[in-house]
Amino acid sequence: MGAARGKSQVLTSVTIIGGGIFGLACAWELVQRGARVRVIEAERIGAGSSGGHVGALAPHAPDNWNPKKAFQLDSLLMAPGFWAGVENASGLPSGYARTGRLQPLADTAAAERLGDRIAAAENRWPEGCAMHLTDRHQCDLMPRSPSGHWLFDGLTARLSPRAAGVALAAAIHNRGGEIVEGQQPGPLSGPVLWATGTAGLTDLSRDLGRPIGKGVKGQSALLRYAAPDAPQVFADGLHIVPHADGTVAVGSTSENDYGHLDTDDQIDALIAKARAICPNLQDAPVIDRWAGARPRARTRAPILGPWPGRPGHFVANGGFKIGFGMAPKVAQVMADLILDGHDAIPDGFRLT
Repeated sequence: MGAARGKSQVLTSVTIIGGGIFGLACAWELVQRGARVRVIEAERIGAGSSGGHVGALAPHAPDNWNPKKAFQLDSLLMAPGFWAGVENASGLPSGYARTGRLQPLADTAAAERLGDRIAAAENRWPEGCAMHLTDRHQCDLMPRSPSGHWLFDGLTARLSPRAAGVALAAAIHNRGGEIVEGQQPGPLSGPVLWATGTAGLTDLSRDLGRPIGKGVKGQSALLRYAAPDAPQVFADGLHIVPHADGTVAVGSTSENDYGHLDTDDQIDALIAKARAICPNLQDAPVIDRWAGARPRARTRAPILGPWPGRPGHFVANGGFKIGFGMAPKVAQVMADLILDGHDAIPDGFRLT
């Protein structure tokens, strides 16, 4: 990460609209390559979906392989170096750690069906990160398993979304980038990257005359319970993610139809489910609740590349549930495109 190449050795000024994970990650990559970068955020860093709680950097299933899964795997493998660089430059924690993931299995038949997936993980994932079945795993956040078996993988990681955003902004600033909060963009010149989340999907749909994506509401909670080294849990569609600061995140919903974004009417049910899955959370106090819209493209893959009909304008959007996991690779390919004209974006991610 951060190695200059080709035309990127020439100083270029880039404006980035949006201070969520895609905008900040791209800004960080660009300043490392010597670009002048200005990030303009209409509200505050992490005001949108990047300001939630969960921070689960979980890989796609390794069977039925495709370019989207390959792109995400590359990004997850880049993450340790990416976040270490951010922390070194900012002096602040991101909460990143590759602590793994436990998934309780409903019955022995479920375990038997996982043979191909485990073999695919062993073939595609690095040594030490693969999946395996266990009936003996113990940790501070042990989930109940009806079968007495769990699927563990060592590739899954976590970070703290809010802390990661603050650390990225500080790293960018410390490397000479500019962060502007609470302002709308004025007249723009030079390369412009639009990383504006749900609002940006609406703008793209309007500009191109066809549906590009929309916001999907999510709700989550943060509990006070210290299990900083425990693997995260995925069970019954719920992510339960222990963080380094003595909290556990629980989330989230996926609501396509909703009235008010700021209502958190489903969070109590999420908390009750998490406590049933992980009994150690039974008395953990709830310290924060979050609700917001996450940008989902129609293809469910991130949207990357030039904005059609707007020369010099680019788009990085549609992170949805995997934005933090995809961010290091998204930043790399967008910097390649903007600075070098090198296009390494998978076909399924293109805005055409």
